[in-house]
Amino acid sequence: MYDDTIAAVATAMGEGGIGIIRISGENALEILNKVFCSVKKQPVENRKLTYGFVEDNFTGEKIDEVMAVYMKAPHSYTAEDVVEIQCHGSIVSLRKIIALVLKNGARLAEPGEFTKRAFLNGRLDLSQAEAVIDLIRAKSDKTFDVALSQLEGSFSKKIKEIRADLVDILVNVTVNIDYPDEDIEVITYENLISGLENVKAKVDSLLATADTGRILREGLNIAIIGKPNVGKSSLMNALLRETRAIVTEIPGTTRDTIEEALTIRNIPVKLTDTAGIRHTDDVIEKIGIEKSKESFNKADLVIFMVDNGSPLDDEDREIIEYIGDRKVIVIINKTDLESKLERDKIEEKLPGAVFIEAAVAKDQGINIIEDEIENLVYGGQVKQNDSMMVTNVRHKALLEEASTALGDAASMAEAGEALEFLEIDASRAYELLGEIIGEAVNEDIINEVFARFCLGK
Repeated sequence: MYDDTIAAVATAMGEGGIGIIRISGENALEILNKVFCSVKKQPVENRKLTYGFVEDNFTGEKIDEVMAVYMKAPHSYTAEDVVEIQCHGSIVSLRKIIALVLKNGARLAEPGEFTKRAFLNGRLDLSQAEAVIDLIRAKSDKTFDVALSQLEGSFSKKIKEIRADLVDILVNVTVNIDYPDEDIEVITYENLISGLENVKAKVDSLLATADTGRILREGLNIAIIGKPNVGKSSLMNALLRETRAIVTEIPGTTRDTIEEALTIRNIPVKLTDTAGIRHTDDVIEKIGIEKSKESFNKADLVIFMVDNGSPLDDEDREIIEYIGDRKVIVIINKTDLESKLERDKIEEKLPGAVFIEAAVAKDQGINIIEDEIENLVYGGQVKQNDSMMVTNVRHKALLEEASTALGDAASMAEAGEALEFLEIDASRAYELLGEIIGEAVNEDIINEVFARFCLGK
């Protein structure tokens, strides 16, 4: 437990119905009693919401009508004594109350310090603490559900199970190293290899969810690309279910990139409608085309649109060359027209592409496009258990290192190397997995994790 008391505004700054000031530490209740006056002149009871006023104990000024609650340690968010004051969501009220609380002995909390105290006091492990910020920043129902599941500890439980399997292996290895002459069961290299490969398979199974997890956490960047007047703006409007981009028969209408955030099948998406990539003497359109290329380079997925009623031309071919081996959906648009498109030439240049036929202006094929986006995100597999999904870049990097260390240990076992050598790699994997949940992590990493939090959380 810390010997100081922290405070911060726990709600977003700005006008609102309610604003909350959170106080945590051994002097939290003492500070509340100095600034809060119950209407019934009764003391604030543990876990009971009490109505009253905040008054300046130095001047006697009445500041705001509030509700106050006290949560006695360890049954609170930080596992310390915690007080929350619910006032009107006025910037003036929040500013006055937090200033008064600080004047009475609290200090302003650092970003993420309430959650950091919850971690250091043992109420949350590190991966659960990181799930808190994912919960706050969730962009879709799916993202929220994943973060909530991880906050409840399902991901931590899986990591602990893998570490427990690894402990069994390490114990047997250590015993055979330290007590070779004792009457113990001698570990065989065959069992070692099997055990290490089994643990590695579990780590790799988690890693296989990382790309999907990153997309659910950060969003999928999609760039719609194609020559002018092929239907890019119509597709964006169709996916958004609203008219966002101007649609005309005049080539080059979109002179700049248009970005919109949306969800497709509960997947957060940032959709970019790009200016048509083509040769032009128009200075403004040239700038738009350069921005289109920039959006293309940042995209996780490219939607390349071609006109079913026209043969491939130099502009189409230039875009195909530009796409290269990127993940791409080719939409053959305007299928209501007589086909003049040489699809086989596109298939030859983009062998990994997914092809969809559509008539976007008539709202035909939109559901198929959404289906394919969902399939690409989930790898064409049945959606996995959300609680087992890796959504954090730090976790992914540690799992990759652990997988490598386990692979090295298994390779040494296969080569019949001395147990002391493979123990080093197996122990390293154990430590790396521990870093995910905070059981083997240095202070710099802890500080870096919580520095990403907002003030008051």
